[in-house]
Amino acid sequence: MNKKLIRIIVSAVLLLGAVIVEKTTSLSVWQLLIVYLIPYLLIGYDIIGDAFENLFKGSVFNEDFLMVIATLGALFIGFLPGAATEFPEAVFVMLFFQVGELFEDIAEGRSRKSISELMDIRPDYANVLRGDTVSKVSPETVSIGEIIMIKPGEKIPLDGRVLEGTSNLDTIALTGESVPRKIDVEDTVISGCVNISGMLKVKVTKNFGESTASKIINLVENASKNKSKSEAFITKFARFYTPIVVFVAIALSILPPVFSSDFAGTFSVWLNRALTFLVVSCPCALVISVPLTFFGGIGGAGKNGILIKGGSYMETLAKIGIIVFDKTGTLTKGKFEVNAIHPNKINENQLLHLAAHVERFSTHPIAISLKNAYPNENDDCKIENVEELSGQGIRARVNGDIVCVGNTKMMDAVGAKWEPCEKNGTIIHVAVNGEYVGHIVISDTIKEDSKDAIAALRTEGVEKTVMLTGDRKEVGAAVAKELSLDEYHAELMPADKVNFLERLIKEKSPKTNLAFVGDGINDAPVLARADVGIAMGGLGSDAAIEAADVVLMDDKPSKIAKAISIARRTIEIAKQNVVFAIFVKVLVLILAGFGIATMWMAVFADVGVTILVILNAARTLKA
Repeated sequence: MNKKLIRIIVSAVLLLGAVIVEKTTSLSVWQLLIVYLIPYLLIGYDIIGDAFENLFKGSVFNEDFLMVIATLGALFIGFLPGAATEFPEAVFVMLFFQVGELFEDIAEGRSRKSISELMDIRPDYANVLRGDTVSKVSPETVSIGEIIMIKPGEKIPLDGRVLEGTSNLDTIALTGESVPRKIDVEDTVISGCVNISGMLKVKVTKNFGESTASKIINLVENASKNKSKSEAFITKFARFYTPIVVFVAIALSILPPVFSSDFAGTFSVWLNRALTFLVVSCPCALVISVPLTFFGGIGGAGKNGILIKGGSYMETLAKIGIIVFDKTGTLTKGKFEVNAIHPNKINENQLLHLAAHVERFSTHPIAISLKNAYPNENDDCKIENVEELSGQGIRARVNGDIVCVGNTKMMDAVGAKWEPCEKNGTIIHVAVNGEYVGHIVISDTIKEDSKDAIAALRTEGVEKTVMLTGDRKEVGAAVAKELSLDEYHAELMPADKVNFLERLIKEKSPKTNLAFVGDGINDAPVLARADVGIAMGGLGSDAAIEAADVVLMDDKPSKIAKAISIARRTIEIAKQNVVFAIFVKVLVLILAGFGIATMWMAVFADVGVTILVILNAARTLKA
């Protein structure tokens, strides 16, 4: 880019010098041609080289070819009888064309820098513990189950589970969030994050090819392959448009003089118009701006922790009218927690203490939530005769008392008169020696930003929000009511979700699209079936991420509205560029046909418009 800028500056100075020479001397036309050829060849040698190289490859009709033909024609038109020289115009067209190329390089460089910030998550090495030795090796050589050590300041090279150490992780490259994430023993860490403070000892759970960093890099690298309809149309349009323009220009230079009584006198006039026509017709603005707009939009979304897998998905995302959500892990945290403790004849702490001790050996999510609520297991209580009763719960002897922890069937079986609970969630009843002592409510908690997410979607013009869940109807109803969802369906199997989605797709307007948002492996079929599949990438399963078209790296539902906003803004900017470029070109083409447009106007209609649409496209980076 620096070399091109220097060439532009030097060529501009030489062009100015050539104009001064022309105005202050009486050189012949041939001598002036040599003077102007110096800045022309300096600024245009690569364009001329590319045009002739493509000519020998059979790819004749492109913007380089149009520029070379137009400028060479302008250089030599002055040798025709009665024609004025256009040496400055010829050099300036090539000079300004290179200025447009420079702006394109700058804008594309900014877009690529935005993308490369995402690509910077690629880890360079892993400190693997083998025997008593820690070796620095390539992440590709580390196997599942091996132990890696991650020092403060290092990138996490592979996904894994923390065995020792506590720390804070910088996740901004993945999620766009600047707040560090606290990590403790047994927590999961994903590759691409940066370890900020403490030393971590991590057991690898995925090999390098399957790690989060590798998958994200793969998604970003392949995003350009999924072109939008607009990009595909512009590419196809340019393929047919350019040869048509060339043949029209040839016809414009030959046919009017042929039918004129003075061929020699009018040929130079119509040739000049044809050359102007060629410069105006160059499709640079369209060919450059539309792909650059989508590229910038994808980069801008990436800065916000939103991975859009291509321009086609961005185009579809911009027309979302219905959004269907999975519940667990999408609108809720997917982690069971103790929400309420209702004791009877004993206090809250005693009730929780009994339930946690009876469930201490279970790995069920409900048992884990009880143990997390009462983590002090080393309190010298004597737990014996632990017995799981299928479909009822768990019974054990705690300090000599028979404690039953389970559902209403267990309470009925031991003769305990249980009490109903109005709260939504899983109700865990507790009885001691057949006497009812209370119940504990355990439920999945709604994410902090879920309510704001639904409100933001309505602001973005989403017509309907629907929740599909395999959970109980009471739970689904409570979540739907709290979030003000338009519709919900509960107690669904994965196949049921697909059926409901099919029904919603048939009911929606043809002008709008439907998005499904999910995180689990059982959501993969629904994600694939929706017009746009949106996966929660932080906690989401690999299958969901691979099936989805959009991945939210921080699991925040509020990012959905942001993704739609970015997509709509990107499409709007692309439309602005297309309309503006076509309007100016058509206007100057008409003027050129009537001989009103000058070569300077043609330069603005081509390169000037190109620069303006590139600058406009660059706005997509500021999401």
